[in-house]
Amino acid sequence: MKQGTQLDFSGQTIFVGMDVHKRSWKVCIRSEHMELKTFSQEPSAKLLINHLKHNYPSATYKVVYEAGFCGFGYQREFSEAGINCIIVHPADVPTTDKEKQRKSDTVDCRKLGNTLSKGDLTGIFVPSVEQQDDRGIIRVYLQMVKDRTRFKNRIKGWLNFQGITIPGDDDYKYWSNNFTKWLKALSLTPSARVNLDILIQGYEQARAMVLTATRQVRVLSRQERYKKKIELIRTIPGIGEIAALLFKTEIGDMNRFKDLDQLCDYLGLVPKIHGSGDKETVLGLTHRGHHQLRETLIEASWVAIRLDPVMTMFFNDCCKRMKKNKAIIKVARKMLNRIRFVMKNQREYVPAVLI
Repeated sequence: MKQGTQLDFSGQTIFVGMDVHKRSWKVCIRSEHMELKTFSQEPSAKLLINHLKHNYPSATYKVVYEAGFCGFGYQREFSEAGINCIIVHPADVPTTDKEKQRKSDTVDCRKLGNTLSKGDLTGIFVPSVEQQDDRGIIRVYLQMVKDRTRFKNRIKGWLNFQGITIPGDDDYKYWSNNFTKWLKALSLTPSARVNLDILIQGYEQARAMVLTATRQVRVLSRQERYKKKIELIRTIPGIGEIAALLFKTEIGDMNRFKDLDQLCDYLGLVPKIHGSGDKETVLGLTHRGHHQLRETLIEASWVAIRLDPVMTMFFNDCCKRMKKNKAIIKVARKMLNRIRFVMKNQREYVPAVLI
């Protein structure tokens, strides 16, 4: 720093760790060699930017905060101001047992700042605003489908509890209009009637929301920026319109994954392993991953083993040495490899050809 009244931090790097909350931020500012200050401030990226430029002019700034409720908005504000800002997965921040026992916002922001200054943090992928908003449509659709399923289960559970048997006719099998009419026509006590009507109303509202969300998903899939890409992905047996759109909006650019193993790790198609000494235990699939993509991929794999002869042969070979629920994970990895190939090379999948 030059002597005199004019501050100049040229050539120096200022590291900022933030513990972000809705009403306040806890901020730790460090130089390359020591902690400079820790303080609280209002939740405002602009306020922190002005503070850094006023107190440490001409420095190179690096900012980090954990992924959470606030999304990517603050990261974009810092980036627009020319500040390098990354968002990290909370589980990727190194911690000690002492820090866990005495956890606080001050401890967290200092830990982030210190780890950032050492270069031990890797940021997560930040989508564009367009990709973020597009993936929001498919996520809302999936949430509505889950809500509809919950109301179905509540109604079936209520009927079982009341000792009411659902007729075995096909008209009552798939939650048709005839089935809801039958529910509304049941002879019940006044209180039971109110109870069931509330559940039916919730189901009908959830069903209407699913229909609305489905229309919006189809509108999005037919837009120019997605139409051709989705058509290519759908050439893979087992992949439908919604699954193709989900993969495209969630993954975006496939080139950000250097290989298949990294992509499998992103989806959570890798085993959780605990090893000590000569003993190594495999504990099933890791809990960390993109659960929506993984669930969709596994569902598509069950369809693919009936439609694609190559997948059928591969699944049958796997079943000779493992259970079906494990063999389908092997199929899912192969399916993911095909999706990666199509998205990366923008080429159709050719059935009965190993990729």
